[in-house]
Amino acid sequence: MTQNYLIGVDVGTGSVRAALITSKGQVVQSFVKPTKTWNPLPNHYEQSSDNIWSAVCDCVRNVSAHCGKDEIKGIGFDATCSLVVIDKQGHPLTVSTTGQNEQNIILWMDHRAQAEADFINSTKHDLLNYVGGTVSLEMECPKLLWLKNNMKQTWSKAGAFFDLPDFLTYKATGSMTRSICSTVCKWNFDAVKNSWSTSFLKAVDLMELANDNFKLIGETLGNPGNRIAQGLSQEAADAMGLKIGTAVAISMIDAHAGALALLGCRSSHTNLPESLTSKMAIICGTSSCHMTLTEAPIMAPGIWGPYKNAIIPNLYLNEAGQSATGVLMDFVVQTHPCYDQLVEQHGSMSNIYKFLNKHLDDLKQKKQQKSVHQLTASLHMWPDYHGNRSPLADPNLKGMISGLSMTRDVDNLAHLYLALMQALAYGTRHILDVLARSGREPIRSILLCGGLSKNNLFVQTHADICAVPVLLPYETEAVLLGSAMMGACAAGIYPNLQSAALAMGGTAEVVKPDPSEMNRDYHERKYRVFLKMVEDQRKYNEIMTG
Repeated sequence: MTQNYLIGVDVGTGSVRAALITSKGQVVQSFVKPTKTWNPLPNHYEQSSDNIWSAVCDCVRNVSAHCGKDEIKGIGFDATCSLVVIDKQGHPLTVSTTGQNEQNIILWMDHRAQAEADFINSTKHDLLNYVGGTVSLEMECPKLLWLKNNMKQTWSKAGAFFDLPDFLTYKATGSMTRSICSTVCKWNFDAVKNSWSTSFLKAVDLMELANDNFKLIGETLGNPGNRIAQGLSQEAADAMGLKIGTAVAISMIDAHAGALALLGCRSSHTNLPESLTSKMAIICGTSSCHMTLTEAPIMAPGIWGPYKNAIIPNLYLNEAGQSATGVLMDFVVQTHPCYDQLVEQHGSMSNIYKFLNKHLDDLKQKKQQKSVHQLTASLHMWPDYHGNRSPLADPNLKGMISGLSMTRDVDNLAHLYLALMQALAYGTRHILDVLARSGREPIRSILLCGGLSKNNLFVQTHADICAVPVLLPYETEAVLLGSAMMGACAAGIYPNLQSAALAMGGTAEVVKPDPSEMNRDYHERKYRVFLKMVEDQRKYNEIMTG
């Protein structure tokens, strides 16, 4: 009997990954290839669309070799929400102060467009209500306005501006179709009216984007998972080792693809609610994205959305996030005086984290504490070293630590590491609290994927601090699985994305919160300190700018 396979492609911050996945959601084979990033100036991060597309083709060719071409029914793409610029001939066009055309992508984490974001927010246009009241400088309109203000030749020569996921489907099919996921979440597309807003573009000085029926940013838009009519082009099929005309799905942003897979996952051992709207999905990588779906729109200050149709048709997405999580944990460990000693003793970062988790447990036993969390009673951290994405939406916030000493040993690092882990979980609770105050029904479970989900202490800390069960899918490649779900939908294996998610999402391990009164009281008090820290930081800024 012939097996039906899908290919999921995920373009992350530093690499491209592809996977061969069955129509039941089993990952058969995967392959990864690193990509280039340039950092020519502070806060400027750039990539190359040629470099990324070459890596995509290499990865797909590698995994597709493990079955027959006829068995691969569809392919789905996800990527970071980065801005790709090409000229009128379809060639890369520079976004860089270096002038190099190879550097034609402004990476999502690029923070060059602060002034432009401030200007857009000063308009107080109604569409800003759908991004928590303020557009982020990580979104595309501030970056586009920066190009207009600072790179006039690029602006005048541009043939198209793409979100990176849409660029990948363009390269795969030749179609300029854009995804509702990218445009509504990152481009200020009006999903309620299902149209670009000329009043918004005029207000933010980007009216040129409305020319020729919005040709530069997308004349035709569609829902994620819908088939792009042309299917895989001859050129792309040859480069990937696939069959011409293979179904290609309209794309998603990488975190949203992960959310699709996570929200479709279920527990096989408990009576937890299974509806897509009862859960929060957190994709934990370099940064973390928090996704939740509702049947009715929820307006929450500092939290993006409600985005209609961004993942599932007729459901509303609220999207929150933390700008630096995995990368911040690495930074705190790698800049500590004892880091070199730990590298010598344990090698990789994953082994260092395992050691620190065990060391914290040993310290708990030594100090006769009932919980490892009590080790940080006098050490507190505010984790926004790279600004706050949600729910404060303030990219100018900085990190803070209270309780430092002159100790340089491993005990000191372990305490800092734990305090940071707690701070990230308090940040998630902060997001949950704002959603609840805005009228959202309570979240009944959290699903985690990504690098930090493999850290047992991180997972348990989130369960304890947020006071809900955390589910860890047995299939760990949630983002790739989400892309494959889109491919399955485009191929007609499932009638819609919701069916694909529930059929391919699989099951999960459940990590329950510590129910003790002592644990709840301790975290309540630390959470109060957490919120007080940001109040204090703002007071310091008021004094200094007085």
